[in-house]
Amino acid sequence: MHTEASSGTPPTATSRRERPSREQAPSKGVVRPRYGSLLSRFGPTAVVTGASEGIGRAFAEALAQHGFDLVLVARREDRLRALATTLQDAHGTSVQVVVADLAQPAANAALLEATAGRPIGLVVAAAGYGSVGSFLSRPLDAESGMVDLNCRSVVELAHGFGRRMADAGRGGLVLFGSLVGFSGAPQSATYAATKGFVQSFAEGLAVELRPRGVSVLSVAPGPVASGFADRAGMRLSFSQTPEAVVAGALAALGRTTTVRPGALSKLLGWSLGMLPRRGRVRVLGALMEGMTAVPAPPVPGVPPRRHA
Repeated sequence: MHTEASSGTPPTATSRRERPSREQAPSKGVVRPRYGSLLSRFGPTAVVTGASEGIGRAFAEALAQHGFDLVLVARREDRLRALATTLQDAHGTSVQVVVADLAQPAANAALLEATAGRPIGLVVAAAGYGSVGSFLSRPLDAESGMVDLNCRSVVELAHGFGRRMADAGRGGLVLFGSLVGFSGAPQSATYAATKGFVQSFAEGLAVELRPRGVSVLSVAPGPVASGFADRAGMRLSFSQTPEAVVAGALAALGRTTTVRPGALSKLLGWSLGMLPRRGRVRVLGALMEGMTAVPAPPVPGVPPRRHA
């Protein structure tokens, strides 16, 4: 694992660019983000894993707008550094870049060590991946790695950062379930199981940590247009944006334990919830089959169907 402040200096106040005063009235025509309860309750620094793209990147952008300093974690250093530069230039954000593969056994402990002494008030555990296809056709190391990243890493980070937050009497953990985590999902059996684990883990942890001032939120979105879906081999006919997921999650943080962010997630969650569990499994299996179906060959004169 490689870690350093994006400016090339240790992650101290000297690496922060001049940030506009939060009490200063904005100039005419300039719209500034509201600094308020999010930063005061969960600041000053947030850790965002999986920050190089998708929901993780959208979280980093939103938190920078709210005035947070950031620790950005992902495997792809070039993307992390480009994002760090963008956020510094736009918001004066202090950014620490940590290059790590959190599926590896030692990476989570190294991340905790790299952030020791920093005032971490929020952890967004957005790193994760999924797959679509027959379980027996998938390489075992890929399925095991999914469990490591989606489950073991979440437990280790929640334990390490959760202790610090509980000792401080404040903080927040944002974990990621999924609509498919509320029942089994044929053609995505391992992924759905990992998300079911995160959902149950978040529910139990929320009750334990609430008296100690720490909020735990499970974000359970439906289909999201991101690199996650591309890597999983999913063809999405409908989806929501990472920004919509983040907006819903931040609105729910500290207010509830589970959120299905956005109208699409709520509609799909309600529809699936009307079915008995066996029916949900069958419907999810049909949806997964549709996401991985081989497209029919093109018909001359007929434009190909587009997928989100």
